[in-house]
Amino acid sequence: MVEHLISLSLKNRAIVLLISACLFGWGIYSVQRNPIDAIPDLSENQVIVFTEWMGRSPQIMEDQVTYPLVSNLQGIPKVKNIRAASMFGMSFVYIIFEEKVDIYWARTRVLERLNYAQRLLPQNVVPVLGPDGTGVGHIFWYHLEANGMDLGEQRALQDWYVKFALQTVPGVSEVASFGGFEKQYQLVLDPLKMQYYNVSMMEIMNVVKANNNDVGGRKFEMSNMAYIIRGLGYIKNINDIENIAIKNYNSVPVRVRDVGSVQMGGDLRLGIFDANGTGEVVGGIVVMRYGENADKVIQAVKAKMKEVEKGLPEGVSFKTSYDRSELIEKAIESVKGTLIEEMIAVSLVVLIFLFHWRSALIILIQLPISVAVGFILLQMFGLSSNIMSLTGIALAIGVVVDDGIVMVENAYRNISEKQEELLKSPIE
Repeated sequence: MVEHLISLSLKNRAIVLLISACLFGWGIYSVQRNPIDAIPDLSENQVIVFTEWMGRSPQIMEDQVTYPLVSNLQGIPKVKNIRAASMFGMSFVYIIFEEKVDIYWARTRVLERLNYAQRLLPQNVVPVLGPDGTGVGHIFWYHLEANGMDLGEQRALQDWYVKFALQTVPGVSEVASFGGFEKQYQLVLDPLKMQYYNVSMMEIMNVVKANNNDVGGRKFEMSNMAYIIRGLGYIKNINDIENIAIKNYNSVPVRVRDVGSVQMGGDLRLGIFDANGTGEVVGGIVVMRYGENADKVIQAVKAKMKEVEKGLPEGVSFKTSYDRSELIEKAIESVKGTLIEEMIAVSLVVLIFLFHWRSALIILIQLPISVAVGFILLQMFGLSSNIMSLTGIALAIGVVVDDGIVMVENAYRNISEKQEELLKSPIE
């Protein structure tokens, strides 16, 4: 079989060269289309359901949120396992699907079932799906360098400008903000004043919520003109909250400032983000969407950051905290360097020991085609190019080189022996 294949190849050299060129071109196409990452994705095919109900204990979250969700999500088709975790004010449900299930089909099925399970949860408790990323989707971290700007202003800039701009980058699933203070209006109530005016905390909460709203009215026509009547009631500053009337006490309105004070503060924090021990910073984590090319997404994020940086206040700039593209580029350069080194070494070995440049050319053609076939198989089986696969290719290059040298040297020796026998045999 092998002799027949060799004989067929020798008789059809043009076809062999054409097939080799097609494989090399296909390999280049596969390299461009194959997702490149530094870390292999070994995470399970899962969909995360997150529910927040602040102020509730883990036991209440387990009984009233986690258990109803898990009970109703078990009937989804092609589900392998369901895991859940309850903690203070938060609930996480992990739906593990079979490996061959499309992730977006799975998310659609979970969302359909959540619409049914919503009626079993407490009022105003809404479960949401986690980002369509994987466990290794954190590809890029950045923080703001803003001298003279407090952490609250930096967090507002991150949440209301930078985050929304970076989420428009193709391949980005989510930009998670971290650090700083999330601004909020805080009502500090005096229990003695509340008792004096006979006002409860729920009354104050309901009144403040009701007074932070715009109300639409009917259309008013006058002189062949139509006017839309609206009641403007959105809160704009602290004074608006302080002047909200809660109730009447002896025909005198009791306002919020009469039972407490209003201040601008920060939301409860569970941690801080420190940059190299120099102090707190504010920034974001870019989460890549499932199945995307990490290197291309990072490059697109960097290009978008240059555009966003033009609109930042004076003195504010981006600083990179973690960039996976550096590791990806080093892994690619390692494979390129190994391939070039092996090609040079093989050429020198063959030229020195055989003094035959055509034999060296055979191995030089064999190496890139072998690497191209490796990337073709990665693309066909849906595997990404990462440190493990690229390292395997780099190690396989050495085996291909050894095989090429042995085969070429053996062929060269057999041809030489045959030529010597023909020269020594008598001419008939």
